[in-house]
Amino acid sequence: MAAIELLYFAWLREKIGKDGETVDPPKDVETIGELAAWLAQRGGGYAEALSDLPALRAAIDQRFAPLDAPIAGAREIALFPPVTGG
Repeated sequence: MAAIELLYFAWLREKIGKDGETVDPPKDVETIGELAAWLAQRGGGYAEALSDLPALRAAIDQRFAPLDAPIAGAREIALFPPVTGG
């Protein structure tokens, strides 16, 4: 699998301590949810930010995607909290 550019927004960015990074996940990480769980294993801010996976929203290459979406071929994945409008 090729490296993936990750982007973090809102409180995820604050807890993780950066707005993005490039990662090369292991081959057994196949979905956005598995990617988030893999990142959470790093501990610290990652574990805190990614502890409640159902509360996360994601986009693959700037298109909203569910957590069970496959990441194969993705160049960019954004993780962010639910968006509210008003």
